[in-house]
Amino acid sequence: MCNTPFVNAFPLDVRGVCTACRSGLRGFDRAASFGHYEGALRSLIHLYKYSGMKPLARNLGEYLNRVVPAEEKFDAVVAVPLHWRKQWRRGFNQSELLARHVADAHSLQVLKALTRARATEVQAGLASAGRRRNMAGAFRARPGVSLTGQHLLLIDDVMTTGATASACAVALKRAGAKSVSLLTVARVDRRFT
Repeated sequence: MCNTPFVNAFPLDVRGVCTACRSGLRGFDRAASFGHYEGALRSLIHLYKYSGMKPLARNLGEYLNRVVPAEEKFDAVVAVPLHWRKQWRRGFNQSELLARHVADAHSLQVLKALTRARATEVQAGLASAGRRRNMAGAFRARPGVSLTGQHLLLIDDVMTTGATASACAVALKRAGAKSVSLLTVARVDRRFT
């Protein structure tokens, strides 16, 4: 479900499902990423996210469009929300700009279906369990948004452990979403970190 790369098959069951997905630690149903969070891709994401290079959203959005699962049908696109203070400081939500590019390319609407219920600690430096604790209850579905039975495509820039996406997916499913698929530009290869 999470498409995590493994050095060997030990963590996987006979269906190829990892321990985290089997135990329900992933709120999303499947995940896909354009590439690994390293080298030139990492540099592009940093320029986009931390240096305010908003025009890079178009290029990064094209990367996302390359990995949208062709066999799946989605009802809408949802961006991972930032806490209002962080968005105010940054000037934009990087995931929302990416979500717009994906939605436009697939004739879908972007739903502002989630809100950040509370500020969280910076995730960098936290292990998987710490990241899950940090994100637990951090997101809520916006009142009045109907998600009943919808198949949603959740967009974020980078996936490290999946804790943020899982917390978002749980909130979306509590609000009635039938499935949540995660799409990120890059993914941290946790086998070697």
